[in-house]
Amino acid sequence: MPFKNIPLQHANRLINHGPTVLITSKLGDKLNVMTAAWQMPVSFKPLLVATAIGHGRFSHDLILESREFVISIPHANMTEEVLCCGTHSGRDGNKFKICGLTPLKAKKVNAPVIHECIGHIECRLYSHHEAGDHTIFVGEVVEAAVKDGIFDGYLRVNLGQARTLHHLGGKVFCYPGGILPVS
Repeated sequence: MPFKNIPLQHANRLINHGPTVLITSKLGDKLNVMTAAWQMPVSFKPLLVATAIGHGRFSHDLILESREFVISIPHANMTEEVLCCGTHSGRDGNKFKICGLTPLKAKKVNAPVIHECIGHIECRLYSHHEAGDHTIFVGEVVEAAVKDGIFDGYLRVNLGQARTLHHLGGKVFCYPGGILPVS
C-alpha cells in the first residue's frame, strides 16, 4: 500500500491518541481544570511525567506560579465533562461547577484531585521548557492513587475497568475495547 501525504497540521494525530487527561491547578483561591491530550512519562529515577500546555491557557500560569499540578484520568463515561473542560476557560468561571466535577483535597499538593476520575497523579514542578506555543511542564510524581479494580495484581491497567478516553482529533474520542492476546 503506498503512502499518501497528509496536512502537516494533522501530523500529530498519528501519535496523539494516548489517554486524554484532566489537569488541575490551584494558586491561592484560583482553581482550574483543563483537558489535555499531550502528556507522557519521562523518567523512572526520579519518577517524572510531562504535559504540554499552551501559553494562553489559564492553567499555564497557575502551574508556573504554584509549581504543582495533578493529572486526573477520566473514565470513558466522562466524555461530556472532558469536552466541557476543553471548551470553557477557567478565567470565565469555575469549571468544576460548570462541567459537573467534584474537586477533592489532594494528599501532597494544593491542586485538587477529581472525584469522578479513575485515578490521579500528584506532581510538583521539576522543570519547564518552552516549546513553540506550548510549555512542557515536567512534574515529579509525589503521590498516585486509583479506584479499586483499575490495576490488576501485576499493576497493569485493567482496560475493561479503566476504559480510558483517547482523543482522535476534534470532538472524536475512543476507548479501549479490551486487551488483545499476545502471540
